[in-house]
Amino acid sequence: MEYYFSKLLTGSSFEEVIERTIEALNREGFGILTEIDIRATFRKKQDVNFPNYTILGACNPPFAHKALQAEDKIGTMLPCNVIVREADKGNIEVAAVDPIASMMGIKNEALAGIAEEVRDKLKKAVDSL
Repeated sequence: MEYYFSKLLTGSSFEEVIERTIEALNREGFGILTEIDIRATFRKKQDVNFPNYTILGACNPPFAHKALQAEDKIGTMLPCNVIVREADKGNIEVAAVDPIASMMGIKNEALAGIAEEVRDKLKKAVDSL
């Protein structure tokens, strides 16, 4: 089982894809809690040149609440990360964690249905790009 799903986009700027990704996530009820610019961080901390790569920490509050009620330490797995990265040949890839894959190590069946619903929403957002 893959631990993520993704979509490759052509003909758009990196910044435009980030904006479109955030809008698509918002339509599915996700807000962005964190936005980490890996390229800027590596440049500042290590003086390394790295392609554009941004991690969006996406959270759907009603599902996060359900998950926390079912498993009080599930916060170690939140938020759901979505990446936007510069790929080969000018393409931009958007990838999201598959919550079903990330929950496989947790022995709590109450999380299975929640993870499936969150996966469906994340996948719908990525597929809509």
